[in-house]
Amino acid sequence: MTSKPKIAVFASGNGSNFQAIAEAIQEGKLQAEIALVVTDRPDAFVIERASQLGIESFSFVPAKFDSKQRYEEMLKEKLEERGVEWLVLAGYMRLIGPVLLNAFDNRIVNIHPSVLPAFPGKDAIGQTMASGADTAGVTVHFVDAGMDTGSIISQKSFPILGRDRAAVEAEIHKLEHELYPATLQKLFHQSVNKKDLLDSMRG
Repeated sequence: MTSKPKIAVFASGNGSNFQAIAEAIQEGKLQAEIALVVTDRPDAFVIERASQLGIESFSFVPAKFDSKQRYEEMLKEKLEERGVEWLVLAGYMRLIGPVLLNAFDNRIVNIHPSVLPAFPGKDAIGQTMASGADTAGVTVHFVDAGMDTGSIISQKSFPILGRDRAAVEAEIHKLEHELYPATLQKLFHQSVNKKDLLDSMRG
């Protein structure tokens, strides 16, 4: 690994977590280089965010490919051309398939807006609110073939205290923007041995 690992940020929408990661790099809090932003939605606002920061982006339409394998093979080629070492999912709304999982084994990370294993999948905030849970939070985890089932790297939670969804969502976004860059910094610059890394990050 280089001292500043090259990463690709995958996003499907607004890109606020991408923005937080990019700003952490600019401020010297995260030693990494964003080599590419990848989105499966050509109209995603993350493209505009990347453009404003002078970062290359690439969009594709999955429906134009015969299969997930086909478009992941295309992505793998583009990522390898740019020397990408880690994939950082930031609101990417598709499951990662075998092609990328094998190519970036234990080097794909995601952030999820719940305290996993509770409330995996879509609309985790809505699931949290509907359940009547006392707490909400975020989780950074490795990506595997399941939906939000990979090994947990870091988590942070807070009491809901009767707040409505908008207030809970705002607090979750704030936590995401703090926790993700900090976790990535620790992840990229510690041992690449997964077990030792997870043990050290859990204290």
